[in-house]
Amino acid sequence: MIRFDRRRWLRSLCLAIGGVGVSRLLHAQESSPSAVPGGNGNGSGSGSGGGDHLVRLSLNENPYGPSAAAVAALQREFSNLCRYTGAEYDGLVGVIAAREGVAPEQIILGEILEPLGTYLSLQGGPGGEFIYSDPGYTALIDSAVAVGGRAVAVPLNSQMENDLPAIAAKVNERTRAVFLVNPHNPTGIVSDTDQLKNFARATSRRALVIVDEAYLEFADHFVERTLADLVRAGENVIVFRTFAKVYGLAGLDIGYGLMPKPIAKALSAQGLNNPHLFNRLAIAAAAASLQDASYVVGVTQQVTQEREKWFELFRALKLNFTPSRGNFVFFETGMPNAEFAAALLKDGVAIGHAFPPYDRWARISIGLPQENAIARAAVRKSLRPPTG
Repeated sequence: MIRFDRRRWLRSLCLAIGGVGVSRLLHAQESSPSAVPGGNGNGSGSGSGGGDHLVRLSLNENPYGPSAAAVAALQREFSNLCRYTGAEYDGLVGVIAAREGVAPEQIILGEILEPLGTYLSLQGGPGGEFIYSDPGYTALIDSAVAVGGRAVAVPLNSQMENDLPAIAAKVNERTRAVFLVNPHNPTGIVSDTDQLKNFARATSRRALVIVDEAYLEFADHFVERTLADLVRAGENVIVFRTFAKVYGLAGLDIGYGLMPKPIAKALSAQGLNNPHLFNRLAIAAAAASLQDASYVVGVTQQVTQEREKWFELFRALKLNFTPSRGNFVFFETGMPNAEFAAALLKDGVAIGHAFPPYDRWARISIGLPQENAIARAAVRKSLRPPTG
């Protein structure tokens, strides 16, 4: 078994996925006012800061910022920053285990998709195949490819959903893992629950199935939709969650994976369960966030209301759009993404990059109400149907 100490692991991981790390550093979180029930009153994420008034709706951040409980926990930890993280790590794992109904040893903390991709690719040697929906979020795929894995892209179906039958048809003896995002990014579409669970049960008998549920809290019927029950049932399935989205902690970069015990044990052997990998602030904020259910309800209600306002605009402009259930919208503009993004930037709105082959579609994150109003006005201006 390949084993890394902490410094060697981090050094190799940075080399393998340096582009991803640099990208994250370039997009530090910024401040703007918020008014979500249970919020901290300060917000974070969408504004550009520094007085330039750029409305940044490009990274699917939660602009309402951390909950009041998380902010209070952060403040309490300031005097402890001279101390390494220790028992606090086990405390957060225990909270998550109780919440998810799994054993603590089935939880690996962290934004684990990159190291998981690296581990799976290295563990089986070069040439392992990693299947994913294209276009899509590819952090795990990129890290696997960087150390010898092979990406197998499966186009979305005609409804712009994860094409589960087509993905299943690609699984073979070389398949190291199948990676899905639900709701999908960039379309925001949630896979049918029964179809997805049936797919995961069947496919996991042939290969590891990894499901990123980063945006699932924004969708309705979360408890029914999550695949955590398959992990609890002992299926060969990993579910990933992050505190960067609905909990407003993108600047603290923490999430966790629910996984089968053998895989969790193998990752722990690589040092990924080392408490010293985590700063005290991230651990404290995450633990407090999980105790503040009212904040999540407030955020999701606000995002849902703002998302519907976007849908109303698309209907008025007669634009094609997806039934997104994430904190972003995806719609057809009829012009190259670069041209559309440049037009919005002139009006002070920054949006996401292109997602080939949907080069004439745009993804816009849902910001604060006043930011969304500015962005919708800019979209209407750019895409107003010709008169006369």
